[in-house]
Amino acid sequence: MSQAILLRKWISRKTEFILNFMQGGLMASGLILGLALAALLAKNPTALDALKSLQLPSGQTQAGQGNAALKLALSAEPASDATLTPEMRAALAFASRRYRVSAQALDPVFLAAQTAGRQMNLDPLLIVAVIAIESRFNPFAESVVGAQGLMQVMPRWHQDKLPEGYGNLSLFDPEVNVEVGAQVLRESIRRMGGLIPGLQQFAGYRDDPDQNYANKVLAEKEQMERAARQRLGA
Repeated sequence: MSQAILLRKWISRKTEFILNFMQGGLMASGLILGLALAALLAKNPTALDALKSLQLPSGQTQAGQGNAALKLALSAEPASDATLTPEMRAALAFASRRYRVSAQALDPVFLAAQTAGRQMNLDPLLIVAVIAIESRFNPFAESVVGAQGLMQVMPRWHQDKLPEGYGNLSLFDPEVNVEVGAQVLRESIRRMGGLIPGLQQFAGYRDDPDQNYANKVLAEKEQMERAARQRLGA
C-alpha cells in the first residue's frame, strides 16, 4: 500500500475526532488545522476549496460552515465497536469535567490508552494520567523542544516506533501518539527498574531528587481512580 493511500486512510479515520475536538472547545483554531492537515496531506482539492472558503469575521471561526465543509471534503470511516471498561468510562467523565473537554473528544484518547495498556501490560489510567500532565488532552500540543501530541513524544528519538508508512505528523494522531508514547513509557520503566524512576526518565527528569513529575502523574491517576470508584459506587 502506498504512503499516499495510508495518509488518506489516516485522515479519513481522524475526521470525526477533529470535529468532536472542535466542538469540545479545546482549541479555537482546530477547524483550520484540521482542514489544513487534510488538504496538505491528502492533496484533496475539495478540502483545499473548503479551507479557502472559510470566513473569519472578527477573528471568529465559522464552526458550522467549517464542520459541514470538512464532512463534505472527507468521509470518516465507521466508528470502532471497541468499548471502554466501566472504570475508564467513569474516569473519562471526570477528565471531561476537570479539563473542560467534551466526552466525545476524549473517547478515542481513552480507547487508545485502554488498548495500549492491554498490549503493553500497563495500567491504562497511568497512560491517561501521563497524557493529562503532558498535554492536558490537547492532541496538537507541541513543546519548544519539539515534543509532540498527547504524550509529548520526541519524533527524532522514536522514529523506529512509528507505524510503517507514516511520518512525523502521525504523532498528532491520538492513536499513534498513545501507542508510541506507551512504548516509550514501558521501556523507561523497564530500563529504570521501577515505576517512579521510569516516569522520571520518561519526562527527562532523572536527576530530580524530589521526583516531582512522577508524583504529579501518580496524584492525577489517584484522582481519576477515586472519581471512578465514587461514580461506580465501589
